[in-house]
Amino acid sequence: MKTHIFHVNGMHCKACVALIESELEKLPGISKVKASLADLSVEVEGDFEGQSIQEVADKLGVMIEPHGYTLSIEKIKNSAKWVDFKIAVPIAFLFVGVFIGLQKLGIVNLITTSDVNYGTALLIGVIASLSTCMAVVGGLVLSMSANFAKEGNGVLPQILFHVGRLISFFVLGGVIGALGSVFQLGQWGIFFLSLVVALALIVMGVNLLDVFPWAKKFQLTLPSSIGKKIHGLKEINHTLIPFLLGAVTFFLPCGFTQSMQIYTLTTGSFIDGALTMFIFSLGTLPVLALLSFSFLGIKSKTQSSILFKAAGLVVLFFGVINLVNSLVVVGLIPPLFSF
Repeated sequence: MKTHIFHVNGMHCKACVALIESELEKLPGISKVKASLADLSVEVEGDFEGQSIQEVADKLGVMIEPHGYTLSIEKIKNSAKWVDFKIAVPIAFLFVGVFIGLQKLGIVNLITTSDVNYGTALLIGVIASLSTCMAVVGGLVLSMSANFAKEGNGVLPQILFHVGRLISFFVLGGVIGALGSVFQLGQWGIFFLSLVVALALIVMGVNLLDVFPWAKKFQLTLPSSIGKKIHGLKEINHTLIPFLLGAVTFFLPCGFTQSMQIYTLTTGSFIDGALTMFIFSLGTLPVLALLSFSFLGIKSKTQSSILFKAAGLVVLFFGVINLVNSLVVVGLIPPLFSF
């Protein structure tokens, strides 16, 4: 038995940790896998039958490369790729400008208070679906579909997955909202949770920019062990497993989802909480549906890097807006924005 530590390129959150550990543990001879988001590394213990460390790296790399990760023996220096901002910044400005313009015209009402209303929830869902964290959900449904495809059924499982996801986000979002009413959060309680949401969005935005690797350790997530257990469900071949798998993605360690869950607690209403999480999941649906049916894939690393940076800037914008408006609501600062 030997232990090797490899560096991983492409990790962004705890969901990435769960996916990498789940994929590598499948290999014969592997007894233990421990990925680290803080160090961007993975420690692997097993019987490698006299293979060199490079041969082991190549063997392990094959398992995770389809999900956008690469292994290396030597630590890869993080490249900020500042040149990507030449395209990412105009895209982000255009995206934000369109929605502010719609708000000004009264077509949508995105930002008026510290609340994350339905329009914002939809937008955050769209952004989440374009992030590498949500690509993990796409990877889950693709892997699951492969198991069912062997039996000649590749469409129904994916439909069940998305239906289960939408239903669970509605029902469980309502439960969280109802819990908020039980707790009867006061003004400062709502302020605290709104502050957590704002800071979580800011941290996620910074991480999507991929210029400050140290910021990944501050991202809000559930334990990666939960994500591993959910990821393991895809290996079970049963008609209702896709529905169940879609339902339990509500608990995946995705910072975007958890930020919305925290906000939902402040609504104090089953209906408001249910609709908020349901609309958020609707925002993720188009891209996830395309991913699950294999019609969408960002093959170019350059394109994906620009996309993530643009999404990161938009997330930062909404994080700052919610942070400022939270402070305004409790009277700590005067209003700074007129939209």
